[in-house]
Amino acid sequence: MLKFKLNPITRKKLERFRSNRRGFYSLIIFSILSLLAVFAELWVSNRALIVSYEGEWYFPTYTDQKSGAEFGEDYTFEANYRDLAKKWKEEGSDNWVLLPLVPYGPNESDFQEGKFPPFEPSFADRHYLGTDKTARDVLARLVYGFRIVLGFSVGYVSLVYLIGVGIGCSMGYFGGKFDLLGQRLIEIWSNIPFLYVVIIVASVTTPSFWKLLLIVVAFSWTGMTFYMRSGAYKEKARDYVAAAEALGAGNGRIIFKHVLPNSLSTLVTFIPFTVAAAITSLTALDFLNFGLPVPTPSWGELLKQGTTNLHAPWIVLSAFGAMVLVLLLVTFIGEAIREAFDPKKFTLYQ
Repeated sequence: MLKFKLNPITRKKLERFRSNRRGFYSLIIFSILSLLAVFAELWVSNRALIVSYEGEWYFPTYTDQKSGAEFGEDYTFEANYRDLAKKWKEEGSDNWVLLPLVPYGPNESDFQEGKFPPFEPSFADRHYLGTDKTARDVLARLVYGFRIVLGFSVGYVSLVYLIGVGIGCSMGYFGGKFDLLGQRLIEIWSNIPFLYVVIIVASVTTPSFWKLLLIVVAFSWTGMTFYMRSGAYKEKARDYVAAAEALGAGNGRIIFKHVLPNSLSTLVTFIPFTVAAAITSLTALDFLNFGLPVPTPSWGELLKQGTTNLHAPWIVLSAFGAMVLVLLLVTFIGEAIREAFDPKKFTLYQ
């Protein structure tokens, strides 16, 4: 039976992280929010969780859509489960519907007769944070927007670290002309205006999730190379690298077995702040209308709606509050990680 064991140094770092209560509890809260967003269909969706109709049970949430005709209605498009639940309840039928806590989809408009959106928060209508100017539920768009932000952040951090660490480690380890040429090219690339590139791409084609991710990453990896370059340069000068070379170890073995493991510990502290940068970048692009296409749920789009509809303060307050909460949690996590992995505080160099 395989057993996963952490080395003593890693255990001490984890213990130091856990001793930072603010960062530790922020990680727990952030993890819970992330799980709620990943499985958002279970509590924010216009599809029912369970439908009991004529003795048969249906689970529409993660299955193919069910038409109204399958439940005795006179239409063939997807069933409106809120209407079904209301109808069967009024009729006193044995059929029943179990709806999510928020029975609305992120792109679904819920217009009300004789009223014009946006609608204020209402527990009776189950619009707990109200609706936007097109009668879409604000809470549903916040939750699904958060899920998109999470996916964007994961892709952003992975690609930034993959490119930045790879290039930076090569520059620091091999040095010489390769290092000088790499630095000059990075300096030239860093001077290309990021926003202008986004504007050009948005004018030529509709930005998608992957296009935006690649564009943002293309202008964000350069900073990571300098941290990794200095770390690799320092580790290469250590005696254990000279010993490995004397024993005949190749460059690949030295880099992956020695230099990278001893350099990445400090780079781990940048992960939460890189996540925060991804969140703010995507939100800012959506706010400026250069982000994800309509009607994709987006925090930036909600913020823009809120600033242009100040008579409906629940829109901007909800989006701003969600963004501040998530960024605070990420910042607290980052501070705890930085303190736990601080080499100056817990490591003695000779």
